[in-house]
Formats: sequence, C-alpha cells, structure tokens
Amino acid sequence: MDISGFTPRQLLELHAKIESELRGVHKILHTANNPTGDLAEYLFCWAFAWEPARNSQAHYDAIGPNGEKYQIKGRRITGVNRSRQLSAIRNLEGAQNFDVLAGLLFKEDYSIERAALIPHAVLLRLAKERRHIAFQKHTNSHIFLLVNDIWEIPGVKDVTDKLRKVWH
Repeated sequence: MDISGFTPRQLLELHAKIESELRGVHKILHTANNPTGDLAEYLFCWAFAWEPARNSQAHYDAIGPNGEKYQIKGRRITGVNRSRQLSAIRNLEGAQNFDVLAGLLFKEDYSIERAALIPHAVLLRLAKERRHIAFQKHTNSHIFLLVNDIWEIPGVKDVTDKLRKVWH
C-alpha cells in the first residue's frame, strides 16, 4: 500500500483504524496506549501459554502455568530513539509483586530484536550494584536498561528464538 500521498489527517485515521482492528478483531492490543507494551504482553503470553492479568492488576501482567507472576516490558528501538530504557518498575525493593521480568526489544518494524526472562532476584542484585537499573525518586520507581550484557548475567534466560517463532 502506497501511503506517500496521504495527508497527516488520513495517516492518523489509518493509524486509528489499524489500532482498532488489532484491538477488536485480532485481540492483540488491550488498551489505547502505545501498542509496544500490549504487543510484548501478547507475544510472551502466546509463546509461553501464560494467562494475562486483568488490565487493572498492579505489579504483574501475566501468570504462568506454575503460578509464577510475570511483569512484561517492551521497548521499540527506532532510528530517532535508540534507548533501551523500559517503563518504570514500581516497588521493586518492597514486597515481591512479580517473580520474573519479561523484557522484549523490538526493531523499528516491530520484528523482534531480543527477549529475556530476568528473575526478580537478579533485578534486586543489579539495583544494589547500581548496574543497568536506577531508582528515580521523582517517580518512586526503578528504571531498567535492557542492554546487551544483560543476556550474559547468570540467571537471565534468552528467549529471543522462542518469541521469534511465534512472531514470524
């Protein structure tokens, strides 16, 4: 489809129709927010047969067959924004609200760059070491960078291939 002649309004109308189709018919999106987070949740649940949590559920996004709670974060890397900063992780050092962080990096076209499962204990250790994760006082949350050497940390599981298989 050649969209080069579309006006800005026509492009935004098409964008809205695409989001509606992905939300209604395909059941991939479940909010009207940026689709990256919803898509990451959808793909992890599809690949691992996790049960999605309710939209209003705080601190975790899915439950695995063994009862483990997963917080799922996604980030789309683009030509104008190469950041690998995931959205805020709340109450990381308080009560353990999730068991594993499932992190997914998308390329600009929403193909999968890399994906990992990171145990809560590993995140706590990284926070204590102030390595790739930092506390932000003004948001009362931790900010985590899903950089390449995360996959080298003991306990982190590379699940890139598994997600690529379901998102071909």
